[in-house]
Amino acid sequence: MSESRPKRSDDGSNEQDGLPELERPVKRARVTPDDVEETPSRANVPDDYYEDEELAQPTEQIHSSDLYLDTINRAVLDFDFEKVCSVSLTNVNVYGCLVCGKYFQGRGRKSYAYSHSIHDDHHVFINLETTKVYVLPDGYPVSDPSLEDISFVLNPTFTQGSVATLSSPAHHLKPSYDLAHKAYVPGYVGLNNIKRNDYMNVIIHSLLHIPPLRDFLLLSNFRGKESELLKRFAGLAKKLWNPRLFKSQVSPHEFLQEVNRASVGKFRLEHQGDPVEFLGWLLNRVHKDLGGTKKKNSSIIFSTFQGELRVETQQVLVRPDADGHEKPRFDIDRDIKVSESPFLFLAVDLPPPPLFQDAVEKNIIPQVSIQSILAKYDGKTTQESLGQLRRFKCKRLPQYIILHFKRFTKNIFVEEKNPTIVNFPLRGLDFRAYVDTPSTDLSTLYDLIANVTHESVAGTTRDKESTVWKVHLRAAGGGGESEKWFMIQDLIVQETRKEMIFLGETVLQIWERRAHDTKGTEEVHKAMEVDKQS
Repeated sequence: MSESRPKRSDDGSNEQDGLPELERPVKRARVTPDDVEETPSRANVPDDYYEDEELAQPTEQIHSSDLYLDTINRAVLDFDFEKVCSVSLTNVNVYGCLVCGKYFQGRGRKSYAYSHSIHDDHHVFINLETTKVYVLPDGYPVSDPSLEDISFVLNPTFTQGSVATLSSPAHHLKPSYDLAHKAYVPGYVGLNNIKRNDYMNVIIHSLLHIPPLRDFLLLSNFRGKESELLKRFAGLAKKLWNPRLFKSQVSPHEFLQEVNRASVGKFRLEHQGDPVEFLGWLLNRVHKDLGGTKKKNSSIIFSTFQGELRVETQQVLVRPDADGHEKPRFDIDRDIKVSESPFLFLAVDLPPPPLFQDAVEKNIIPQVSIQSILAKYDGKTTQESLGQLRRFKCKRLPQYIILHFKRFTKNIFVEEKNPTIVNFPLRGLDFRAYVDTPSTDLSTLYDLIANVTHESVAGTTRDKESTVWKVHLRAAGGGGESEKWFMIQDLIVQETRKEMIFLGETVLQIWERRAHDTKGTEEVHKAMEVDKQS
């Protein structure tokens, strides 16, 4: 007698027992040989056809335990280097292996990442552009909260609120910690000296501690047609100020590789160079890449660093009855050519050191005050060059003044360095005497924010192996007894005493205009004028 089967209703339930019939689980789609043959041949398609090919997606629920997340090794992850495939050396559609840290192109069936996942049994990869994580060779995406820290290290993001605290005195009081539990202060971390790029490291640190430029780069989101140099400069800024680094140091390799390409080999990792030349090139290149023009405030570079200079020029007149030791002077009876010139930094000349020293003073290093060498811009001091007399005075001061101390002189035979020490205050340097008509709305007092120094063995200059570049950076807002300064030399980051800053051979300084006490400054100057008249 045949066994009667229960009838199936339209909704899939069994009428006999009233219980729903269990559905068979959906299987993962399989790729048959016929399916593979339907795809175009490798020879007839572009090279990147298979690079981001979507694999069959599983339809059943994936659990975290199935995603190989326990194989991720954060200690080997380093996203500071140029994002190119370690096999094909291409920078298109590159994925990073989260197990070994190597870069591979694509994740399709014939891609290098796919082959790596099979041959090396490494299965978790992150797209270096989108920060999305995938499991290969299956090809399904991963969305897990535990991966958020990796995405943040790859592409740090900042908000207006987080950026606003970077200039507060409390910033350096809350250190961050890396994977090795080593404390560091975001922004004041070491930069790798890959070969001979220390002269570029000090400029990178100096610029990325200027609040307007720093905030602009940290809040930027360059995803369009911006230049690669601009994108990598912003990326380096975000890594330098990242409070969640895996290692308490950053490598500028990715940015400096683009600098090498953009400068056509002028600034390279393996050759020592001049930080002032690099600064001038970088400021003008970033200004141009941001769409800046010759107009004032046409980019963040000009609005931060550009000032205006008044130059008076007159032809030197040789008088037959003049004494040979008399210096030429401006003649008010003759025409004086007046021109206005914008500037991004001011060059100041150091007095030549004495040629001979007696037995007592042979170990004394010459010193000079910063006010005496800034007299070049008082509108009275004259300079003679190529048969012309010139005198300078600032017509407009920028928010941040860059001073370049011309310490190196070069002739046909040799390059020499002037060892003269410059004495300067850390706060309250007054530029009032160097401005044509000082504005009553803006202070003329400036505080030091960055100081670049050069060190070398006696008799050597920049192109020798013994040369060392250092930068002193003021921590946060500064001021008062709690003001802190850091000395950074490549990977060495040390808090330094303020008295030590004056001992170095300063080559470059950046001064910040005071935002407050304008009224008090004007009252002090009026009182000084009254004292002179009395």
